[in-house]
Amino acid sequence: MIVGLTGGIGSGKSTVARAFGSLGIGWVDADDVAREVVMPGEPALAAISEHFGNDVLHADGTLNRSALRSIVFDNPTERKWLESVTHPRVRERILVHLERLQRQSPYVLLVSPLLFESGQDKLVDRTVVVDVPVELQLSRTRARDDVSEAQVHAILAAQLPREERLTKANDVIDNSGDHASMMQQVTQLDQHYRNKYL
Repeated sequence: MIVGLTGGIGSGKSTVARAFGSLGIGWVDADDVAREVVMPGEPALAAISEHFGNDVLHADGTLNRSALRSIVFDNPTERKWLESVTHPRVRERILVHLERLQRQSPYVLLVSPLLFESGQDKLVDRTVVVDVPVELQLSRTRARDDVSEAQVHAILAAQLPREERLTKANDVIDNSGDHASMMQQVTQLDQHYRNKYL
């Protein structure tokens, strides 16, 4: 079984994935895969630098993510172009990683901030949304990523609204409390998945 784990920026998806990992569950992080496909030497990076120019590259030839982010979040057309180049490659690489993990884990997680928006939910059997109030998303993201409030709002605007994401969820983890509360919810879901679906 593949479980899709998603949530808005700053909701704590990675923390929740690590909690499942502590229970022996493997996961693939779509953000990590997205970074893989734009490494130097990858076809996607060549296409991106050809399209946007060398301003989106660091001196060492790696992708300057903040420069690219500032272009695409202000321009929906450019964001769509970027997604057309990266999303198919990310999806293909995700499938390779999931297949490898399925041989080692009772079930696996696909951790993706854009699970529904990118169509990656079609790769999974169940979906879990990690949920926190929008105000908490804002404060956590600003503290973690050192970005402006305007940039956080632009990122939020590119993601499904909280209410819509919740309606698409099979299961929800409320991550607005402390670590123990989150861990209890993860443990209960893990038992549910093992008992009902395996």
